Amino acid sequence: MLQAGADVITLGNHTFRRDGIGEYLARSERVIRPANAARFAPGRGVAFAEARNGVTVAVLNLLGQLFLDTPVSPWEVVDELVDEARLRTPVIVVDFHAEATSEKIAMARWLDGRATAVIGTHTHVQTNDARVLPKGTAAVTDAGMTGPHDTVIGVQAELAIARMRTRMPVRFQPGEGDVRIEGVVVDCSAESGRASGIELLRVPA
Repeated sequence: MLQAGADVITLGNHTFRRDGIGEYLARSERVIRPANAARFAPGRGVAFAEARNGVTVAVLNLLGQLFLDTPVSPWEVVDELVDEARLRTPVIVVDFHAEATSEKIAMARWLDGRATAVIGTHTHVQTNDARVLPKGTAAVTDAGMTGPHDTVIGVQAELAIARMRTRMPVRFQPGEGDVRIEGVVVDCSAESGRASGIELLRVPA
């Protein structure tokens, strides 16, 4: 993905399920894990990337605490992270990887006027609530999923259904069909960091 042109990659609650990822994250500046991971977890939760026009963009990765096994509450660290990022740039994008829509909306409202965008992720289903909040923060509850949509949030349907029906362990496999790229496009001021627009992106492959 980096070779394809991604500037920063954020992770989530499955970050450390792959063996060897810790060593990679410890040295990576462009692939970040949730900033509120365990204190001694390898990697970083903030990255800075240069946009095409030369403006520095801060990207923060946070994990929600409702219905997820989260080591540190995002509310305990978010203010300090945003304040530190604002010392370098007014353009701040927060990836809030959270389960509950209420928590994602609350975080966007809390950061309104201090972050350029608060983009919810994790639930794999793009939500129809993209908007710019009163103080200039773009927000969406979930940016959606990039992958095969003829599935159960990316998993072969029959495997996901079998696990739900039987409650027995099932090894998931990625599904196929109806591959899409989903996300959002945010317009903002390079000087103030305030967002002026947010548009849902859905591109069939």
